[in-house]
This record gives sequence, structure tokens and C-alpha cells, in this order.
Amino acid sequence: MVKATFIARGISAEGRSKTYKRKGLFAIKKKNGGVFPTHAKKVVAAAAATRAPRFYPAEDAKVPLSHHVVRKPTKLRASITPGTVLIILAGRFKGKRVVFLSQLPSGLLLVSGPFKLNGVPVRRVNQAYVIGTSTKVELPASLDLTKYSDAYFKAAEAKKGKKGEEEFFAGEEKKNVLSAEYISNQKSLDAALLTGMSADVKGYLSSRFTLRDGDRPHLLKF
Repeated sequence: MVKATFIARGISAEGRSKTYKRKGLFAIKKKNGGVFPTHAKKVVAAAAATRAPRFYPAEDAKVPLSHHVVRKPTKLRASITPGTVLIILAGRFKGKRVVFLSQLPSGLLLVSGPFKLNGVPVRRVNQAYVIGTSTKVELPASLDLTKYSDAYFKAAEAKKGKKGEEEFFAGEEKKNVLSAEYISNQKSLDAALLTGMSADVKGYLSSRFTLRDGDRPHLLKF
């Protein structure tokens, strides 16, 4: 069927006869014995009459809204590749320089200081809060990162009940102590990253990124 030409919205440039021919309605009519086919309308059962309630609820009942959430994998920024030195912009380690290791299934970045240089342990960071630099560190081929998953960083959550009078005056709660496995993993990771790293790169990672008077962030080349 040829596409119709419209002069304006809803007004065709062709007449009734040309439109009849263009749509091929004559063939449909001829196929059905000179009559256009008709389709019986579906009979919709009438809803049973219900009596309106005498009293209405004092508060409106909450109706959940239907929404479709599509979980798309987070796209990694083109400037971030394994071994790239990143600058953390927010959080506890704001201004620290870290080495990017890999991207986790959750979309977060796996980074490390290393801890021996600047005190940043292996951790997860959102890529929205980092700046990628042009400096790169060559990661060793034997580096195994399979143990570092999203579940690795989730601490066991203990269910806390309501505090009574005794618990309120008991004092400070016990601090979480890092496991020996976590400490050994950090030491082995630091040893692998520091091998073959030059003194200039070590000094660069140890220093904190700061802005001074007169610095223009939009003109800086990282």
C-alpha cells in the first residue's frame, strides 16, 4: 500500500476514489462477495451491581504503583582501565590516589592504595566519585582478584534489639576487629602491586590531591 500524502493533520491530498483504490478496498470487497467483512463484537459481561459502603475509611488506602525496573549493567568509563590511577573525590579517603584493579558485577570499582603507601585498603568505589588520570601502573599477570567480590565487602549484619536501661548505660559498643584473612589478603595485594613500581609512582600515590589558590580545575590535565 502506497503511503498517503497529507496536506494538514487529518486532511489527505487525495480524494475518496483515489484513497479507495490506494488502500485496495475493492479487492477485499470482491473477495467477500461484494460486501465488506464484518466482525461480531465481543460481549462484555456486565459487572454485578454492588451496594456502596455505608462508611468510608478515614484514611486513603495506599495503592502500589506499577513500575518496571530494568537493571542494566553499569558502563565503565573509557578513561578507566585496569592499572589506571584514580583520584577519590568524596568519602573518608577524599583526595587520595588509588590504583584501579577491576569492575565488580555491581558496577562498583575495585581499587587499592596500596595500603602500605597511602593507607587506602582494597575497597569499592562508585565511578561517579573518581577522576581518571593519565598515569598507569602495570598490574602483574599473576594477580588474582577472584576472591574480591561484592559479598567479600559485606560485613555480617547482627540483629540489634531495642536498648533497655542497662544497655543504655553499659558504655561504648565493641568495635569490629578485622579478620586475619582480610589482613593477609591486603598484605599480599600490596606486595603484588608494589613489585616493579618506580619511586616516582610511589611518591605520586603517597601524595594527596589538593587544589590551591589560582588553580582552575577545568583547565587541569590529570
